[in-house]
Amino acid sequence: MTGIDAGAAPVGRIARVPLLAPLAIRDYRFVWLGESVSLLGDQFNTVALAWLVIGLTGSGFALGLILIAAAIPRGIFLLVGGVLSDRISPRDLALASNVLRAVLTTVVAALVLGDRVELWHLAAVGVVFGTVDAVFLPAINTLVPRLVPVERLAAANAVMQGTGQLVGMIGPAIAGFAVALVGVGAAFVVDAASFAIAALMLWFVRSGATARTATGAPDAAAAAAPAGELEGRPSIRASLVEGGRVVLGDPVMRSIVILSTAANLAFTGSMVVGLPWLVLVRFGGDALSLGLLFAAFGAGSLIGVVTAGALPHPRRFGSIVLGFVLLMGVGLAAIGLAPTLPVAGVILLGIGALNGWVNIVIIAWVQGRTDPDILGRTMSFLMLGSVVAAPLSLALAAVIVDTNATVLFVAAGLLVIVSGAIALANGLQRRMV
Repeated sequence: MTGIDAGAAPVGRIARVPLLAPLAIRDYRFVWLGESVSLLGDQFNTVALAWLVIGLTGSGFALGLILIAAAIPRGIFLLVGGVLSDRISPRDLALASNVLRAVLTTVVAALVLGDRVELWHLAAVGVVFGTVDAVFLPAINTLVPRLVPVERLAAANAVMQGTGQLVGMIGPAIAGFAVALVGVGAAFVVDAASFAIAALMLWFVRSGATARTATGAPDAAAAAAPAGELEGRPSIRASLVEGGRVVLGDPVMRSIVILSTAANLAFTGSMVVGLPWLVLVRFGGDALSLGLLFAAFGAGSLIGVVTAGALPHPRRFGSIVLGFVLLMGVGLAAIGLAPTLPVAGVILLGIGALNGWVNIVIIAWVQGRTDPDILGRTMSFLMLGSVVAAPLSLALAAVIVDTNATVLFVAAGLLVIVSGAIALANGLQRRMV
């Protein structure tokens, strides 16, 4: 059962603000606080790892290999993580994941501070880290719907993602200053401490500490059953197949998975590879210009996230979602045709807002309508598209951009438009209410 601290006046005032209302729920507040600290720690890790690897090797390729070492197991085991989130308390999985990540990061910090770190150490830690991430990601996305009522899911996800947007904007600067001031080893210590704090916050959470039945109620019998009585459960492989059948057999969910995968395939390479090329080669801009364009997209995303969390569920929901997806495709193609940097910035602000809104409302809609017994697998299927599509998108963009950057953005935009048109033809706008 979710608990609102009605006796505390400040919390009561928060509950009257639609966007912040989930923070009036004690357990959600602990999760949000822990994940916010952990996200800030991630910025320290990102800056410190890049600085460390390039300092050791002088090679950007080596940094790419370390990142791939974590990305591969994350993609391979993500669906397994979804199965585990449906079988085991997602709160316990997320807590254990944060503890393990704190330990791994502490090991790296010790190696760096002891001047013993080698590239293979970082690769090995990356493999384990990616595997743990594959469990954590579906677990935390399964936990949030257990802590807040359905009508507050959009706001709950908006607060989480909005915090992530803010941390992503200010965190790298803080982390960069800290690395320059106290060194790489200390930065890894900060990251390890952030995981420990996130684990502690999850320890205080009680609402998601038991398994759930299909109705969403705690399944005390399953939690108390001896291990021998649970041996009749389907295997992980069978559970995975069942999840795929249920998720991909649903026309609405299948369309959402396709839309998510297409959007990640289109946006990742275009933004990470194509946008710097446009700024530096076509427009003759500098790093500041590039930073301002990224900031425009980030600011737009934050506006979209806040709007999605603050406003009620709209009428003709499916039609609005698909309309925004089609506009995002048009906007992405238009970036490749933009005549000046300011025009590109305005377009990025707009598609960022659309993207932020669509992400929040779709996640909340899926969480609110999905059977709790299969929510972990559902979220893992949704996230798999981004995990798999992102590296493929980067590779394709790297091949295309030097030949014709305009083609890269136009093709990416068309991919989004085509996926939206297919969903429209399949009647997603009528089924998504």
